[in-house]
This record gives sequence, C-alpha cells and structure tokens, in this order.
Amino acid sequence: QVRLVESGGGLVQAGGSLRLTCDVSGLSFSSYAMAWFRQAPGKEREFVAGIKSDNIRYKTSVKGRFTIDRDSGKNTVDLQMNSLKPEDTAVYYCAAIPDEMGLPLSERHYDYWGQGTQVTVSS
Repeated sequence: QVRLVESGGGLVQAGGSLRLTCDVSGLSFSSYAMAWFRQAPGKEREFVAGIKSDNIRYKTSVKGRFTIDRDSGKNTVDLQMNSLKPEDTAVYYCAAIPDEMGLPLSERHYDYWGQGTQVTVSS
C-alpha cells in the first residue's frame, strides 16, 4: 500500500519559515519523481516544486524562497519554505509520479497523493 504522509505545517508570521516533510512508503522511491502542490481556499491546486533524478522545478513565485530536497535513505521529500508571505497560505500536498514522466504542472498526471498539511501565514 502506497502512503504519502505530510507533516510540518502550522501557523507562522510573514517572513518566517517552515519545513514540510513527506514520508513515503509502499513504492520504489528512487523510481518516482516527487512534488509539492498547494491549494488555497477557492482556488485550484497548483504546482509548487518538484524533484526528479535530473531536474528540480519551482513555481516562479517561490523561487529563491523555497527549496525542495529528497533523502533516498529515509524515503522523504522536504520543502523548506523561507520568507513566507500571506499568499503562501494553503493546504500543501505531497505527490508522486514515475520519474520518466517528468514534472508536469497539472495535478492530474500524478499517481499518489498525501492527505495534506495546512500552512497559514499571518500578516
């Protein structure tokens, strides 16, 4: 059974930092690209950052503030979020896609999802 479990969300003031972690089990971690999406109230789910064997991709508005990395020994993928803004407020989701599929922006391509973790940035 494939499981993706996010943790690390919370409430933070603007300018602060949070580190999200996604624990992955039940799949061949090295064969999958991993991504973070987010969904704010009333908005569609959007791609934030992704990492695969030979590429890392970021949403333009988070470049320079967010960093994605993965630990193959622990089967985890982290999202370090710095200089947070109120517009970063959303539920953040971890997702997995076979590595050969690349890092598409659309959520419909991803095979597995976590349950999400809430990030709230106060002004």
